[in-house]
Formats: sequence, C-alpha cells, structure tokens
Amino acid sequence: MWFRFCGGAGTITNVNDWLDPDEQAAWRAYVMATTTVHRLLDRALKPHGLSTEDYGILALLSEAPEGELRLGELAQQIRVPKPFLTYRFQRLEQTGLVERRQCSDDARGVFGVLTALGRRTVEEVAPVHVASVRRLLLDALSRDQVLALGGIMDAVLVGIDEGDLYPGDDC
Repeated sequence: MWFRFCGGAGTITNVNDWLDPDEQAAWRAYVMATTTVHRLLDRALKPHGLSTEDYGILALLSEAPEGELRLGELAQQIRVPKPFLTYRFQRLEQTGLVERRQCSDDARGVFGVLTALGRRTVEEVAPVHVASVRRLLLDALSRDQVLALGGIMDAVLVGIDEGDLYPGDDC
C-alpha cells in the first residue's frame, strides 16, 4: 500500500522526485490515520448493517430535497465511479433503505430515493456515527486544528483532477 506505484505521467525518473523525510512522515501518518478511522467507523456501523460508504449515501439522500438525488449526482458528490455506486445502491435497495425512481422529464435519468425505512435508519444511526467521528478524530484536535484539517482536505480535493477519479486501471 505504501509504495505501490503504477507508471504513467507521474513516473519517478529522478531520485530527487522521491518524498523527503517530512513528506514521507506526513504521508504515512495520513494513510495510517485515515485507514484506521475508516475501519473503526465501519466497525461502529456494522451492528446497524451499514458500512461507512452506505451511511454516506443514506446521509446525502436524507439531506437532499425530498430525500432524492439523481444517481449520477450522488456518485459525483461522494466522488466514486458510477459502477461503485450502483453496487452499493443495489445492496441498499435489497434492504429496503433506498429505491430507484425514473425521472419523469428525462428517460435516461434515475433518482435514488431514501425510503421511510432509510430515513428512520439514518435517524437511528446518526448519533452512533457522530459519536464515533468525535471519539476517533475530532476530540483529538483543537478547534484550530479542526478548521485547518477541513481546509487541508478541501485543498486536496480541489487538487484532484476529475479525470484521476475514474481512469482505467493502469496497473
């Protein structure tokens, strides 16, 4: 995970292109923290039959007007390829938490809709999610660090080219 590298435009040809010790330490801390937090959030949500990704989909739908979003828009908001969303959405459909609805003015458009059961589930699980986020991440930070982290992650997301999100697998 740390050193897997798949050629392409970013191929390292010069030893000076490697991460310096501070960059390497920051990268490793980021990877360890994010993977650990994600794994522990999944563990907290598992008794409710959800993963972190499932909860994210339900939460976005719960915040959307009338509990629905076009599936393409939902995929963009959670920054995943449509096939990933399709797989997750089908799983949530099977549990009755969401459903699909054809767009009345666009035959190709499909809405993801939060069901009544899905809304109750989000309302039940939200306190567990929030408590876990606080315990695993936010409580370890000062208010200034929380604000800095938000700014840093926003900058990272802005720096990611949309084309990088869904390329073919070059490896």
